[in-house]
Amino acid sequence: MDGKELQHQYEAGERNFSGLKLLEIELLQLDFSDADFSHADLRQARLGRTHFCRANFANSDLSESILWGSDLREANLTRAQLREVDLSGAILANATLANANLVKASLCGVNLSHANLSAACLLEVDLRPTADQRTDLGQANLSQADLSYGLLSGTILRGANLSGAKLCRAKLGRDYRPGGFPTDLAEANLQGADLSYADLSGVNLKAADLRGADLTGTLLHQANLHQALMPDGLPHE
Repeated sequence: MDGKELQHQYEAGERNFSGLKLLEIELLQLDFSDADFSHADLRQARLGRTHFCRANFANSDLSESILWGSDLREANLTRAQLREVDLSGAILANATLANANLVKASLCGVNLSHANLSAACLLEVDLRPTADQRTDLGQANLSQADLSYGLLSGTILRGANLSGAKLCRAKLGRDYRPGGFPTDLAEANLQGADLSYADLSGVNLKAADLRGADLTGTLLHQANLHQALMPDGLPHE
């Protein structure tokens, strides 16, 4: 099935595209809100600037697909394969990506505020800001997620749940490019997180909870630790 036929079916009222093989399909600047693509094969698809609000991509394969600028608010991407996907500038606020595979994904400038990424694999993910937009994971659920070796400089993670998350050797240090911002982890839950050998230089950790976190070899130069709860259980003054 090609993009035109899929669009025609959607416009005729069809919403169930579950399990279809849609390899390399092109759906640009269209509206597929509320569509069901669960278990579909969408590898290497070109889906830029398309509306997928509340769409169901559970267990689908979107590996190496392009979704830059697309609207995936409240979409279900549970256990989706998103390896090396380009989601730069996409909107995924309140989306569900629990147990999703986002290895080496590009999430630059994406809005993932209040999203559920619990137990997601984000190895070597790129969450740095674009030229005009910061990546927003404020209040997101990243408990037990793996962000090891990730690039998170300048990312907003204020109030995020990172309990038990892996951030081994992740780079969260301040974005020193012109107009760059410090990574914001204020009030974040980092209880039991693995921050070993991570770079948190200049990061805002005000009132963050770091109890039980592994800070072996962690760089905290010029980090804001005011009112943070440190691994010894005592508030940092």
